[in-house]
Amino acid sequence: MYPGHIIGTTMIDSEQCPDCGRINEVLSRVGDRWSVLVVISLSQYGTLRFNELKRNLGISQRMLSLTLRELARDGLVKRTHYPTIPPKVEYTLTPMGESFREPVRALGNWALENLAAIDSAREKYDAQAEKLKSG
Repeated sequence: MYPGHIIGTTMIDSEQCPDCGRINEVLSRVGDRWSVLVVISLSQYGTLRFNELKRNLGISQRMLSLTLRELARDGLVKRTHYPTIPPKVEYTLTPMGESFREPVRALGNWALENLAAIDSAREKYDAQAEKLKSG
């Protein structure tokens, strides 16, 4: 057995679930901190320009660019470029992005409801780790 193995569980093989291996790829995108925050911002405010998102999130320009590019690539965000001077680019959720609002809202609500418990658990864990380290 290996660490984390649970007796009585087996992995589904690729013949039973040919797309199961791709789940990690999807979850890493939709579970990414900045992706979730971009989706939350766009679901709250609708269409936003790049700098509005940057200001709302406190994110670096590079990280926001990468996040928006990946969200657009995955079909969750639509990028609209207007050939004006200065150039205007707006972002909005696609229908698939809209369908992601509810899971994101549930995750955000869960985090808010459990902040105090998480803080308490962290303090307890850190105190035990410090006790083991010093003693």
